[in-house]
Amino acid sequence: MLRSKKTLLMLALVAAVCLMAQPALADRLSEAIAEAKPTGEPGYLGIPGGPQLNIIIGFLWAIWVGWIFSTVGAFGGIMAGVGHITIYGLGDYASSFGKGSKMNKVVTDSIRVSNQWLVGCSAALSSFNYYKAGRLVLPLGIALAIGSVAGSWLVPWLTAGKISLKAYLGYFGLFVLFLGCYLFYQTTPKGQASKQAAKKAAEAFQKSVKEQQNGADIDMAEMGVKVQKFTPTECEFSFFGVEFKFNPLIPVVGGFCIAALASFLGVGGGFLLVPFLTSVAGLPMYLVAGTSALAVLIGMVNSIASYMLLKQTPVAWGLIGAELVGVVIGSIIGPKTSKFIPDKVLKYIFIVLAVYVGLRYTTKGFLGYSIVPPF
Repeated sequence: MLRSKKTLLMLALVAAVCLMAQPALADRLSEAIAEAKPTGEPGYLGIPGGPQLNIIIGFLWAIWVGWIFSTVGAFGGIMAGVGHITIYGLGDYASSFGKGSKMNKVVTDSIRVSNQWLVGCSAALSSFNYYKAGRLVLPLGIALAIGSVAGSWLVPWLTAGKISLKAYLGYFGLFVLFLGCYLFYQTTPKGQASKQAAKKAAEAFQKSVKEQQNGADIDMAEMGVKVQKFTPTECEFSFFGVEFKFNPLIPVVGGFCIAALASFLGVGGGFLLVPFLTSVAGLPMYLVAGTSALAVLIGMVNSIASYMLLKQTPVAWGLIGAELVGVVIGSIIGPKTSKFIPDKVLKYIFIVLAVYVGLRYTTKGFLGYSIVPPF
């Protein structure tokens, strides 16, 4: 009952903050409207003739965004983008003003920061829920976050205006397809042979879940992540009786590289963190979602602050409010349902989404258009 009241309070606060907020930094938007001189009934962002958005659709789609990100620790930003760009048609609307117009840039930036609000909210809730459940490796998440902060700020600052992202799209798509294929290889008997600790931990976790379902009195959180040693060069922890260890310097470097690559694409980078955590860190998928969420959360806070405070990017608070409520619901459901999904199935979900993303970027880069939505 107490947990239910906390959930309702969280939903109410999210809705109240967003619905009471004033339209963000209207000066930039006013300048864009003055330049484009659109006509018609006010729509998205109050733009005359702008798309009329159904917040119910946004609410329902956001539940899916929150669930998928909180379940596998990736693809939240991409799925949020599919909703804003394709389902709502904001991508085509922005393009209709021409590449160099202020309106094109304002709407495009608004889409990006709206995506990041959803991912940031889901990442915050997922981090909290997985930490309580003993399924977040806090030192590893912090090490990744430290690298992510450096990568998300330093690399774009050094390379802004010097590197064409479009030239990399096709090769990036192939890289994501490679990640999906590599993760699929890890599900094979040969691939599993090199990940015995992760396999053993996953089996112990699944066994405990089944015993709990059968009425056994098992404290799942108590058997979760227990940090036993932490130094600048070595961290040891256990998960359901299985020992893991890593060098914190490796995820700092990994987080930097992942954030640098993700910053070029304007996404959260969870789809790169997941293979890193399963392959380099050797974690079972049950620990990946929460640990990835913590690293993504730090990056999203930085990025949202940059867009809204430095670039004066407006957002549709009514839509954001409805979507954040949906994200809260999806992000609460995700950790509760993922424990019933086998470790291998969680990997298959990631693989399917990796193939989708890989095909989209590969065809868009090499053919000039995507063969999967958003086209």
